[in-house]
Amino acid sequence: MLNKPLAFLCAAALAASAAPLAAAEAPASDRPDDYRHALPLSVSGKESVVRLRLPKDVYLHARTADLRDLRLFDAQGNKLAFSLQEPAPRAERSRRDLPVRLFGLQTARPAGSTAEIDIDVQRSGDGTVLSVSTRSRPAAAASGIDTLVLDLGAPATSVSIDALRFTLPAGVSSYSARVVLEVSDDLKRWDTVGETDLSWLVNERAETLASDRMDFEARSFRYARLSWRQGKPLQFAAISAESPLNTALAPAVERLLIQPRPGRFPNDHVYPSALAIPVQRIGLDLGEQNVVMPAQLGRYVELPDRQGGQTTTWHFEPLAAATFYQLTQGGKRRASGDISITPAHQAAWVLRTQTAGAAAPALRLAWSPATVVFLANGKPPYRLAFGRADAKPGASALAQVAPGFTPAEIAALESAVAGPLASVKAAAADGPGAAEKAAAAARTRMFGLWAALLAGVGVLSFMAWRLIKQMK
Repeated sequence: MLNKPLAFLCAAALAASAAPLAAAEAPASDRPDDYRHALPLSVSGKESVVRLRLPKDVYLHARTADLRDLRLFDAQGNKLAFSLQEPAPRAERSRRDLPVRLFGLQTARPAGSTAEIDIDVQRSGDGTVLSVSTRSRPAAAASGIDTLVLDLGAPATSVSIDALRFTLPAGVSSYSARVVLEVSDDLKRWDTVGETDLSWLVNERAETLASDRMDFEARSFRYARLSWRQGKPLQFAAISAESPLNTALAPAVERLLIQPRPGRFPNDHVYPSALAIPVQRIGLDLGEQNVVMPAQLGRYVELPDRQGGQTTTWHFEPLAAATFYQLTQGGKRRASGDISITPAHQAAWVLRTQTAGAAAPALRLAWSPATVVFLANGKPPYRLAFGRADAKPGASALAQVAPGFTPAEIAALESAVAGPLASVKAAAADGPGAAEKAAAAARTRMFGLWAALLAGVGVLSFMAWRLIKQMK
């Protein structure tokens, strides 16, 4: 007898709690005029895949922390596929030349021989070669050199060498030979590391085609010995050793300076920011010459009334603490730099100082902007649109935009050029932001709980009434 009324009341409670959720549906349209801001993009039109490092305007005017409100449109309003790539350090390979001291030596070995050479080397206290000569010289030996001993200096022992480059002496324009390179750290034990053909060819127009480089597996060594397998030995004008350098290049950094506003509590200063900025470093621009300012950086959190009323309270939540300073001592300026923090998104930052009445400094934010990789397959000009709080994520995986591209190829893509910011009144009503959505969700849960509670009270009342009626 009680099942039907109970089911009816439970269904009514569920319907009441679900009604607020039905109103928060996905946006009905996704057109260029649904977004409040846009940047025109210029490309050469020669490449299918293009990249764009996001300008500061995107972070200042986007309405979502994860940039889900980014869209790329062509001239006809068609959406373009794009991938959002987080910044990462990039390796740059370069080379450093090391000077080499040359010592010509006559050993009278047959061409191509690898027999050991009995040589006398005079060295200074730090190992620098002063002179090189053979201990015994056959009387029938031909004049000239047949071996070069190379001293790369002490710095070469702490770096890797992977190539030698040769320079012909003055007056020699054409030359060819096959040479063998041996290396050593003590001029006693030698290891063969490479063999190559060197050549300089000159045509009738005095143009030179040169193969003047010997490559080998990278290793560190102090001394080297060059001998000839083919060709006439030659005293080169210079030989330079090449050391590979791998340098990690940090991503580009954007900065924003924000002026203070009064906070909600004494000694607090508020700095309006943008939710989309992924702050990685933060600092203070102290206007006074001599300042030491212990401070906390954080945010305000709004707490609802425990009694369920309309009144809310505000609480300061610290995220970082540091002592910022700017001093002049001994004629030199000393100042605190920016501090690193876990990347954080805040619509407003709060600075709480420990010194009452301290002058309010400006806040400095720093972050590395992301890169958009997109398929330029629509009709130009293109437009990067943003500024819609209720937008759904629009980015794709990189493999769906640039399949098979290596990180080096992505870094070398053509860069689109962004034009001036254009702001429009969005045709679609801009939905609530993250804070508003969180508050709405809390209210929805509260309404659902109250509905369930009232439904339960109604069911219990009905059951009690039925029992009393049956007892009579």
